[in-house]
Amino acid sequence: MTVVDSGARAGGTSPPARHQKNARRQRARVLGRNPSGLLFSAPYLAYVLVVFAVPLGFAVWMSFHDYLFAAPGADVDRPFVGLDNYTDVLTDPDVRRSFVNIGIFLVINVPLTVVLSLVLATLLNQAVRARVFLRVAFYVPYVTASVAVVGVWLFLFSGNGLVNEVLGPLAPDPPWLINSFWAMPTIAFFVTWKQLGFYILLYLAALQNVPRELYEAAATDGAGRLRTFWSVTVPAVRPATVLVLLLSTIIGANLFTEPYLLTGGGGPNGASASPVLIMYQRGIEQGTPGVAAAIGVILVLLVLLVAWLQRRFVGGGES
Repeated sequence: MTVVDSGARAGGTSPPARHQKNARRQRARVLGRNPSGLLFSAPYLAYVLVVFAVPLGFAVWMSFHDYLFAAPGADVDRPFVGLDNYTDVLTDPDVRRSFVNIGIFLVINVPLTVVLSLVLATLLNQAVRARVFLRVAFYVPYVTASVAVVGVWLFLFSGNGLVNEVLGPLAPDPPWLINSFWAMPTIAFFVTWKQLGFYILLYLAALQNVPRELYEAAATDGAGRLRTFWSVTVPAVRPATVLVLLLSTIIGANLFTEPYLLTGGGGPNGASASPVLIMYQRGIEQGTPGVAAAIGVILVLLVLLVAWLQRRFVGGGES
C-alpha cells in the first residue's frame, strides 16, 4: 500500500516543491524577472563602480583625514582628524554662500529647463515647417564646448554689449556678470539655453510613445490646445519629467565651468561661486583636499535629498 503525504492528499505542495518555489522567489527578488538583463547592464555597472562609487568612497575617507597630495610612492602622514574638515566647511562663509548660490541657480535653472524643454518639444513634435532644422538648432549649443560659446555671452552681457544696448536705461549697473545680484541668474540662463537641446530630445522621445487616441479623444470632447496639453501631454510624459528634473538637478549641482569662465572664478566677491568651484579652490589651489572632500560629501548628500524629494512628490512612487 502506498503512503501519500497528508499535504499532497489535501492538494498542497510537498516540502521539496515548496523549497524550490521559495528558492525561485528569492532568486527572482535578487536577479529580477529577467536575469539576462544583468548581463547586458554589467559593463555599465562596472563603469559606475570604477568611475563613481570608488572615488566617492575615497572622498569620504579623505574627508576624515588631513590629506595631502604627494608623489607616487612617497610616504606622507595623513592623520585622522575626525569631523574637523566638516567643521571648517560649515563655519566657512564662502562655502555657505556657495551653497546659497547653487540654490539660487537651481531655483532658476530647473523650472526653466522643464517648462521650456516640454513646450518646445511639444511644438517640434508637430508638423511645423523646418522642424528638422529647429531640432538641430536647439541641439547644437549642447554639443558645443562651453569655452566656445562663453565668448559670445561675454560680448552680449558686457557693459557695452548687445543686451545693454537694447535695454538702454533699463540695463543693470554694474553690468550683468559683474553684478552681485545678476551674476548667478545670468549663469542660470546661460546653462538653460546651452543644455535645452538635450532635454528637448528626452521629451521628444517620450512624446513618440503617447497614444494618438488620447489626443483624438480630447479633440472629440472639445478640448482646446492648452487643455489638451495640460490634461493629456503633461500626464503622459510624467516619467520623462521626473528624469529631466533629476538630471538637471544633478548636473546643475555640479556647476563649475560656467562661473569659472564667465565671472573669472566666482566673482564678483563670490556671488557666483559654486560648491564645486570652491572644492577646486580649496583642494587644488590652497592644498587642503580634505576640506574639499568634505564639501563634496555634503554636496552629494544634499543632492540625494533633493532628488529623493523630487522622486517622492513628482514621481509619485512609480517604478
